[in-house]
Amino acid sequence: MYEPIRSKSVVHRVDGTPAPYPHSSRGEALDIQLAGHLSALLAVTDELGLDESAARIADQVARLRGSLPTRAPHGGSPSDTLALHRRAHDLAARALLVAASRADTAVAILAAERMDAHAAADSVDLAGAH
Repeated sequence: MYEPIRSKSVVHRVDGTPAPYPHSSRGEALDIQLAGHLSALLAVTDELGLDESAARIADQVARLRGSLPTRAPHGGSPSDTLALHRRAHDLAARALLVAASRADTAVAILAAERMDAHAAADSVDLAGAH
């Protein structure tokens, strides 16, 4: 389903000379992308006030980046929880795809759990709206 990670960079110079700046490998680029998706998921999770889940996500971001992520304090209850749960579900799905292509089992499991939790919260919100 996924293309295997190439060992050499997919970025090439026209004249064949190496660039004067460092290039990241495909694996490093996927780690950066995964950390970005998880950071966005962390922001939404913090806004929803899901502290335990946010801490687990923050741990994975720290592992990928090498430092703890900056987190904004959440205050009060969010205004549109349904939209936030849907956004969190989408972000978790993106993280799951990148984690699967990177073979990062810990993040894949975490992302799948978050998708399930946000889908369940979404269905509860919809059921309560009728």
